[in-house]
Amino acid sequence: MKHQLKIGLTVAAIFAATGAIGAYVAGSGAAPDVPTVKLGDGKSGPAGMAWIPGTEFLMGNDHQMSQPNERPAHKVRVSGFWMDVHDVTNAEFRRFVDATGYVTTAEKKPRWEDLQPQLPPGTLPPDDSALVPGAMVFVGTETEVSLRDYSRWWRFVPGANWRHPQGPASNIAGKDDHPVVQVSFEDAQAYAKWAGKRLPTEAEWEFAARGGLEQATYSWGNELLPQGKPMANIWDVQQQQPFPVVKDEKVQVGTTPVGSFASNGYGLYDMAGNVWQWTADWYRADAFRTQAQFRQPPADPAGPADSFDPDDGNVPVSAPKRVTRGGSFLCSDTYCISYRASARRGTDPLNPMSHLGFRTVMTPEQWKLAKARQGSIASR
Repeated sequence: MKHQLKIGLTVAAIFAATGAIGAYVAGSGAAPDVPTVKLGDGKSGPAGMAWIPGTEFLMGNDHQMSQPNERPAHKVRVSGFWMDVHDVTNAEFRRFVDATGYVTTAEKKPRWEDLQPQLPPGTLPPDDSALVPGAMVFVGTETEVSLRDYSRWWRFVPGANWRHPQGPASNIAGKDDHPVVQVSFEDAQAYAKWAGKRLPTEAEWEFAARGGLEQATYSWGNELLPQGKPMANIWDVQQQQPFPVVKDEKVQVGTTPVGSFASNGYGLYDMAGNVWQWTADWYRADAFRTQAQFRQPPADPAGPADSFDPDDGNVPVSAPKRVTRGGSFLCSDTYCISYRASARRGTDPLNPMSHLGFRTVMTPEQWKLAKARQGSIASR
């Protein structure tokens, strides 16, 4: 993976320039400055993280491909921060669990009081024997089905968790460099706190994902396949069956090692595809319309105070949801198209899934504290 990352940084330097020109030619506004990739080395910055320079940018999108919850494009200002170069991996999450003994949401018996807010009013609690540890797993279908009913290709699997993403019979052997999945929002927060970091706000995530390309459709530019080259781990309609059909066993459906594709202009990998990523914000479908009404661009917005999702007819509109970003290996141009830089959705914070992971960020202040602690330990 280190070899891939080094190659990717070289590609990123070239691609950032060509991508910026492409965005300009496409008429997306003034050509932005070509970003400079700045990676932490453990001395001048946290190792494994890239510096994301703060500035004002256009968040959201008014493009014809955008969804109502991405509109309108509006100005937001973010301060500079450090972000993980790639999603937190199985190996990194294992170190956290080994050091703390942490037990993830999927490994614990569900509580009715956590499930009830996500269900229609009046839903009766299930028999206690039905409340068993597990998580949601993509199982696909054998034939094409209506894309309106996601229960056709998702299933709650008892025993599924980060060590066994598809269920008890599965494992992560040989996948240390794959992004960890089957982690809830609470699990991601717990890891971030242990690491002296935090989850990114939605504004930070989108700014970083854009890689310096103002209003480009993707984190690499405006073409999904520049010169026919895949740029992310998504559902490849040229190689795979129509979503969500998985009858061809020769085609692997799932995560790929981090760093398998070129990085964006800031040196970040997999800001599109592979796995969805948790952010710190509560999800509201109307959040961007609210922010756009401010007289001045909001600075470092922390998101709304509650959730609101009138578009999900399966749960109450005020059911708790956190923003997830980036799309996953299940996204395609015939289904969710959520590998676009502005795409967003809300997810139950206590709902681990087999295509959902996270990455963390660190403020300059957090880095100073971490560096001071390192110096204190070294001097003992």
